[in-house]
This record gives sequence, structure tokens and C-alpha cells, in this order.
Amino acid sequence: MHRVAHRGYSAVAPENTLPAFAAAVRAGATHVEFDVRTTADGVPVVIHDRTLDRTTSGTGHVWDAAAADVRALDAGAWFSPAYTGVRVPTLAETLDLLAEPGPALLLEIKPPATLDQVKAIVELVAERGLPARTLVQSFDPEVVGLVRSAAPDVRRGLLRMSFPADAVELARELGVVCCNPPVADVLAAPERVAELAAHGIEVMPWTANDIAQWPALAAAGAAGLITDRLGELTGWAAGPA
Repeated sequence: MHRVAHRGYSAVAPENTLPAFAAAVRAGATHVEFDVRTTADGVPVVIHDRTLDRTTSGTGHVWDAAAADVRALDAGAWFSPAYTGVRVPTLAETLDLLAEPGPALLLEIKPPATLDQVKAIVELVAERGLPARTLVQSFDPEVVGLVRSAAPDVRRGLLRMSFPADAVELARELGVVCCNPPVADVLAAPERVAELAAHGIEVMPWTANDIAQWPALAAAGAAGLITDRLGELTGWAAGPA
């Protein structure tokens, strides 16, 4: 089962930061998941929210701020005083940290995103020789389509807020290798997981933080779990000592 570190190992370090990604590698992640947005001056940075407010010392939309201004913000103190001074990483810095042989990269492009922005993101991945280890996903089917246009050979994934029957058709139409809905939807529709698997499409539910649900998710056919509790998932997956 894939062990996917959600925004890095975000239970022990501030999400979407270099310390969280380093911790994920040490804790046995098979995939490191992170979110990419583009600043006003065209620099891809790693941050989840549309705004800077929740996870940094700044305010306002990411796309309205210059990269230098975003980089000047504190992105760690909100999590713990121990991480005061941690910065929002650029995508380039994140890829450089994870470039050594190790986990796969589950790179989520947050909308809105233009074709030029998507091209800039996948070019950074290509420059570091990482396309084979990278899976690019989005909640927005249009963004997934832009990834296909910009880099047809890069594997793609589709995130879903729900798991209706037409998710299978949409996933096939977009040519994705994974379709990732919420945990509850996977538990409620294992037959849909099986249908996707029959077409070679894996399902990795988010965000699987309830350990009690992990056996049922595995039984439902989940190929992996996207979780904040990466270390515990690594231990659980290893089975009894």
C-alpha cells in the first residue's frame, strides 16, 4: 500500500515546508504530497490555501503577492515556536530537496492555473529529471487537461470532493492513473474502487487520519492512503513485529 505523506509529514512539522518533506522521507513515505500555486510574478511556490493567512505571517491571496514577499513570511511559527523562521518553499527548492532517489512526488496544482503556469511547473520537474517519479494531480479537471497538454508523458491524477458514478468516466476521459476521493466515499462505494482498478486507475483516499478506518480502506481496495499520520501508517503497514 502506498504511504502518502499529506503536505509532507504534517503531523510533526508545518505543512508544505521543507522540514515536513524531510520528515516524510525519514518516516518511510512512498509518496510525498504537496500543493503548488503561482505568485504574481510567475514563481511556483508550495502552499495549500488560496490566501497566506492561515499558515504564514502574511495576508492576502498568493497570486497577488510577489515571490520575494511570500518568501519573507514566517511559515512555521503558527505550528510551533520550534519552527519559527521556516519559509514557504519554492517548488524548485522542494524538488531539489526530494531529488535524491526516494519517494514518488504527488504534486497537486491548485486552481486557478493557466497553461503557461502549468508548463512552468512541469518544466521544473523535467529539469531535475523527475518526471518518472512525479504524479501531477488536481481537483480541477481543466487543470488536469492542461497538464496533459503541457506534458503528455507525465502521469496525472484526479482529486474528487465526492465519488459519484461518473467519476469513473471522467477519470478515463482524462487518462489519469489515480482518482482520489474522500475517505468516507471510498468506504461507501468499494464497487467504484474496483471499477477504477479494472481500468488500471488506483484510488488513494484523503485524508486517512483515523487508524481505525485503515483496515476497511485496505479491504475496499485503496491502493494507498493519503495521511497526516505518516509514521503510524508506516508502522501499521509493516504489520506485527
